[in-house]
Amino acid sequence: MPIYMDIHTIPGVKARNVAEAHLKDLAIQEDYGCKCMTYWIDEKRESVFCLIDAPDKDAVEELHGKAHGLIPNKIIEVSSKVVESFLGRIFDPPEATVSETGLKVFSDAALRTLLVTTIEDPVLLELRAGKEKANELIQQLNLVVRKKMTEFEGSEAEHKGTGFIVSFTSATQAVSCALSLQKDLPAKVSKEAGLRIALHAGEPVAKSPVLFGDTIQMASNLCAVNKSGRIAITSAVQEIVSREIFLMNKKEFFMLSPQEENQLSSVFSILETNWDKPEFSVEDFSRAMAMSTSQLYRTSVKLTGQTPNALLKEFRLEKAKELLKKKLYSVSQITFESGFSSPSYFTKCFKKEYGLLPVDYLNLLSR
Repeated sequence: MPIYMDIHTIPGVKARNVAEAHLKDLAIQEDYGCKCMTYWIDEKRESVFCLIDAPDKDAVEELHGKAHGLIPNKIIEVSSKVVESFLGRIFDPPEATVSETGLKVFSDAALRTLLVTTIEDPVLLELRAGKEKANELIQQLNLVVRKKMTEFEGSEAEHKGTGFIVSFTSATQAVSCALSLQKDLPAKVSKEAGLRIALHAGEPVAKSPVLFGDTIQMASNLCAVNKSGRIAITSAVQEIVSREIFLMNKKEFFMLSPQEENQLSSVFSILETNWDKPEFSVEDFSRAMAMSTSQLYRTSVKLTGQTPNALLKEFRLEKAKELLKKKLYSVSQITFESGFSSPSYFTKCFKKEYGLLPVDYLNLLSR
């Protein structure tokens, strides 16, 4: 059966109340074909996350409704392996004790600080530096990142060959890891590999249908626009990190204001929704952002260093590369799938951006 995680936002919630509600779930779980695996509770943020093996989302809602009436605000399907990599467990904490009445009370928040790293596309890195040098750079980076995440008690949540997502229960440990990583990696290696580091904190279920999707996306957006060589750190991390470590290393960080973070999130959300539409223009972009074209121009340049038109074109080209990697489409098909108006214009833009033709990129993928 699929596994689901839900979120309950409950004002004034207490750990004991959640333990009692969970016990009620367990008492009738079999009636709904469910298995209540565990939960996380954060009294400060008034949030509860339940992990349930169930036939479908309706069964989760029906179970909660009958057991205690606390209907989830949102439910997403998850992988137990992914949950464990981000949150460290998929069952109750082993140290939790059970009372004589069968009540197991524990308080374990689901908030995590994620360290996200990106590097240059390995295909383009190999083209520029040569296969042997590119492999050497990537191996050196991977070795140092894994060494540091272990040293600072992080968990490798994801690694797809072009960067890491590392999960930390402690924001201070996450920031310390990023600082140590940047310090111990030779500047030449970081620069040649195009390494970028960003930190953001969030909970597992929010707007995205993907576990920690909103948190990952924000960190990825910061990696995309941060060309300073410093560590990008969000206001959410600044709020919970040790003030001492933040003040001592402030010059090492790239930061946006909360308002700028929201604007950046909106920019990338609109691009994600419209990149494959050839008719989507800067004027449409402006309307979607509720800005005039001049306001959008200033905002885009300030946040990303690029004009709206250049940003849209770059975004489409990155999506085109993703489509090329799937090897399911011809270059002509990808032209229109990625929002370009003609194959010749797409090829011209691709060559200018990456230094090779789309067909040559395809050939390199096949090597």
